[in-house]
Amino acid sequence: MTALTGTAVVLGAGARMPAASAASGAVPAADLARQPTQWGMALPGIVSRFAPSGRQIALTFDACDRACDDALLDTLERNGVPALLFVCSKWIDANPGRTEQLSANPLFDVGNHGTRHVPLSVTGRSAYGIAGTTSASEVVDEVSGEQARLTALTGKAPAFFRTGTAHYDDVAVQIVHDLGLTPVGFSVNADAGATAPAAAVTAAITHAAPGSIVLAHMNHPRSGTGAGVAAAVPAMLAAGWQFVPVAGQSLA
Repeated sequence: MTALTGTAVVLGAGARMPAASAASGAVPAADLARQPTQWGMALPGIVSRFAPSGRQIALTFDACDRACDDALLDTLERNGVPALLFVCSKWIDANPGRTEQLSANPLFDVGNHGTRHVPLSVTGRSAYGIAGTTSASEVVDEVSGEQARLTALTGKAPAFFRTGTAHYDDVAVQIVHDLGLTPVGFSVNADAGATAPAAAVTAAITHAAPGSIVLAHMNHPRSGTGAGVAAAVPAMLAAGWQFVPVAGQSLA
């Protein structure tokens, strides 16, 4: 069992894990039986920062459902900016073939965003009106079902997980670790669930501290996210900032 001590770890992309049918066997019985004592987005065991070497930040984007913000992805590609892209099954269904394309791009790592895109709880806790998983077995299914699908689609097992709404209880966080993934939170919420105007997105990214993991969304092309990123990225590059992948960093 992985101990959640807050110790920094270095992780790469492509870590392997059990197939979905065997995933529950990877979770110790003691974890399956535990009762939660914590709930939220910033619990022990969820990484939200990394140790930078200079003026560095990491961008992550959630693909929760609906469309694909191709203009945003074009901005990243045009500027050579790496990103960790969290996709859930609903988004895969709505954008057939796109996950495979993104995974094949060396700039992008594809992360696991859950099978149903719901909060990760063993007791049915909710966030933003979205009901979460209701048991340890449902937590396992939420993680391992999407993990198996992404591995089959891309040929690479994601190393990182972010649950729908980014809310967990502490038991669910441990189960994610037991299944061989690292839960990724954020230190900067750049677009407030794709509701922020472009200027606010730009300001959030450009004011991020070195070592920040930035959260935004890539499934709302009509939101201000794409334009905000398009303004922030070249300005920061010109000012000497570096955008780095989450994989390979010393995370905390």
